[in-house]
Amino acid sequence: MSAADPSAAPPAAAADPDGPDAVRLTWNAWPRSKVEASRCVVPLAATVSPARVPDPSAASPPPLPYPPLRCKPPCSALLNPFARVDFAAKIWICPLCFSRNHFPPHYAAISESNVPAELFPQCSTVEYIVGGAPGAPGAAGAPPPPVFLFVIDTCVIEEELEYVKMAMRKAVALLPEHALVGLVTFGTQVHLHELGFSDLSKIYVFRGTKEISKEQILDQLGLAGAGRPGFPKMPQQPGGPQVNGMHPAATAGVNRFLLPMSECECTLSTLLDELQPDQWPVEAGNRAIRCTGVALSVAAGLLGACMPGTGARIIALLGGPCTEGPGMIVSKDLSEPVRSHKDLDKDAAPHFQKAVKFYDGLAKQLVSQGHVLDVFASALDQVGLAEMKVAIERTGGLVVLSESFGHSVFKDSFKRIFEGGEQSLSLSFNGTIEINCSKDIKVQGIIGPCTSLEKKGALCADTVVGQGNTTAWKMCGLDRNTSLTVFFDVSPSERSSQPGHQNPHLYIQFVTSYQHPEGQMRIRVTTICRKWVDGSTNTEELVEGFDQETAAVVLARYISLKMEMEEEFDATRWLDRSLIRLCSRFGDYRKDDPTSFSLHSNFSLFPQFMFNLRRSQFVQVFNNSPDETAYFRMLLNRETVTNSVAMIQPSLISFSFDSPPSPVFLDVASIAADRILLLDAYFSVVIFHGMTIAQWRNMGYQNQPEHEQFAQLLQAPHEEAQMIIKGRFPVPRLVVCDQHGSQARFLLAKLNPSATYNSAHDVAPGSDIIFTDDVSFQVFCEHLQRLAVQS
Repeated sequence: MSAADPSAAPPAAAADPDGPDAVRLTWNAWPRSKVEASRCVVPLAATVSPARVPDPSAASPPPLPYPPLRCKPPCSALLNPFARVDFAAKIWICPLCFSRNHFPPHYAAISESNVPAELFPQCSTVEYIVGGAPGAPGAAGAPPPPVFLFVIDTCVIEEELEYVKMAMRKAVALLPEHALVGLVTFGTQVHLHELGFSDLSKIYVFRGTKEISKEQILDQLGLAGAGRPGFPKMPQQPGGPQVNGMHPAATAGVNRFLLPMSECECTLSTLLDELQPDQWPVEAGNRAIRCTGVALSVAAGLLGACMPGTGARIIALLGGPCTEGPGMIVSKDLSEPVRSHKDLDKDAAPHFQKAVKFYDGLAKQLVSQGHVLDVFASALDQVGLAEMKVAIERTGGLVVLSESFGHSVFKDSFKRIFEGGEQSLSLSFNGTIEINCSKDIKVQGIIGPCTSLEKKGALCADTVVGQGNTTAWKMCGLDRNTSLTVFFDVSPSERSSQPGHQNPHLYIQFVTSYQHPEGQMRIRVTTICRKWVDGSTNTEELVEGFDQETAAVVLARYISLKMEMEEEFDATRWLDRSLIRLCSRFGDYRKDDPTSFSLHSNFSLFPQFMFNLRRSQFVQVFNNSPDETAYFRMLLNRETVTNSVAMIQPSLISFSFDSPPSPVFLDVASIAADRILLLDAYFSVVIFHGMTIAQWRNMGYQNQPEHEQFAQLLQAPHEEAQMIIKGRFPVPRLVVCDQHGSQARFLLAKLNPSATYNSAHDVAPGSDIIFTDDVSFQVFCEHLQRLAVQS
């Protein structure tokens, strides 16, 4: 018998903190019992990026052109490097359930010197190509084209609409010629444009006052019957209609409303040129009448009829709140304010629950069709992201929030969707993720952009976190950075608890099926192996396997969920108690002696992460609207660990004459008159000039040949900022400010207040103070040490 060495995962390379598998765990060694797992405080969880584009320098194999082998039911795990193989008998033993499986005839040539790629020890992640999207147009031959249905809000001023047109023209130029495109515009009413009728502008109009069923939409469009379950599909015929294998009504819809870019580019350009702001008069003291909900219903109904089960995106460009019909968040009367966090807490937002219910229904419809909702909200007012969150998140949609369609955050982010090459987001469609694991592990659920497929079984835990009670989830849309957080429970069986029956290793397998950007369906299989340890006697291995960055991100996602689900949940108090318990369990100290307290290097940054998380926009909603809070949390839930850490604890880099660019403490003491600071807070990138630097710049020293070094110093943070912006979606806001300037608040709000107006006498010359009553990190740590050593 031969077996791959299932040792604990090697430390991730510095260049790629997520490692070759794009999986990170809070604990890389797991306690065997439920009690010991609860004593670890931080949940047993994994973050996984199921469609991460592999690093070109990594030794990953190319996609395999044959289907994977599965273990016999009910396990159904896929063949992986941790399987034990008997080459003589042509048998493999599943490491998850220990079942014996025979290799099929086409594996007859397998031997110790002729091993398939999925058994290579270094190939813990492999991809298989399994043909076109099942049941989709082109499944038999060419892969299905990507579909983009644009939904544009025209209840905006002319200047804003011009920005939208400009962005759309750039998008149209970047789209591949075979991509199918459709256009819906809306204001007081919804206009669906028939692009296949180029001789004359032909528009279908829908009233925005009440909810329209999918059947009513299709009847009005002459597509009745298309896309309905059980409706017979037409056999493929040579020289037949453009979209093979579909009902004639659906084909007609594609030929009328969704056309290849190459065929409708001129029509679309003409429509954009002629597009005017909504002509419906707005009475004094009223908001514009905007029927966002009906517009999205029409878009979803059209895609459901024409392209069921095929990768398609509804891209909504919204310029204000919905004031009429389903999804309404505020009335048209300006005297009624848009709901705030306080209103939601007091249940004083009259339209909120009804709107959430509508978007929940829309989410279910889109998920059943396999389609994605992307929202670009560009307005000074709220547009209803808090209500739409359920539809965006469950379909795996992208979301961008900005102040104007003319702002770089919108313009650059919108363009990034359609770009190829290095800047490509690698947008994928129609994904499902399935989790298989060792028998003693149960799955509690997932937080992130997905929807439960309600596949219940023995691996489902009793406790549910997020989307639970299942081991399979749907992801209508996913990209290279999409990250899911999976929560696990330890549930050892009586037999596995007995000596002699204990397997020293645990295995978790993530099986992702998705439509690749190139069109073909792929199956990505990632199998990870970690060690079981006895948590009561071997805390050393637990400590060695702790990943503090992943733990901070998992806790941030967990408490964000609890804040939304539990009415009276006090996040700050919960975090403080958890941190005290963790430090008390894993700290090194003499009882009741705070000065003796110390933490292992694997825990040393964790109190700092928790301090910044307590102060972050995920926990402190004061000063943020419900839309902003929903936006921040949606991005926190879907981004990689590295990106999410930047949201929780921004990084700060110092540029000065004295030393090369170097990281400095996220502290007000890092401010100096002769220094430039670069703050990366994920949503914003701030270039902050010290007082002296700003004065020299204002005097124009950088333009004088003898001060070339100063010109280079001014330029360096801008180059670094552009590098950060280039690789990020949504594109962050760039803020350039000076010490004591009005926009300096973007930096000061993120710094540790070690110097406040109460301690101004301790401030170094040229530094700054923060006007706050918040405790500093030093005081926070003193309290933490005192309470941890008392336990």
